[in-house]
Amino acid sequence: MKKNNLKIVKIDRKKNLFNYEKKVLIKDLILDLKLGYFDFEKEKSQKVKFTLDVNYEDKKPSNDKDIKSIVNYAKIVRLIKKLVKNKHYNFLETLAEDVFDEIFKDKRIDKITLQIEKLEIMKDCSSVGIQISKKRSHD
Repeated sequence: MKKNNLKIVKIDRKKNLFNYEKKVLIKDLILDLKLGYFDFEKEKSQKVKFTLDVNYEDKKPSNDKDIKSIVNYAKIVRLIKKLVKNKHYNFLETLAEDVFDEIFKDKRIDKITLQIEKLEIMKDCSSVGIQISKKRSHD
């Protein structure tokens, strides 16, 4: 008869057994703003669409009573609105860098993919824009 070689492992509830990979999605945030290099873009506002994937890691599950336990999508939307309200950007790329700088202040965030599109600038296209991904360096 074989002897059972199973060992009982006691789980330490204080020890983190899991790592969570989380993603905040913001799709099709459309704002009216003055954005662009050319004079006509500086004079008249245009519709600009933002889409973001914000990846972050956490060692703890979200706490339903603590908003600081999550990356708050409403805070990110407010941040983007504040950036475009307070400054004129000539290029989508420089706006993207400011968005990255602000969002990466949260040390949990590992990677951001940001797409910014001008919706009314070219009559032959539904939109033109950029998509940039930026990942935190762990060096």
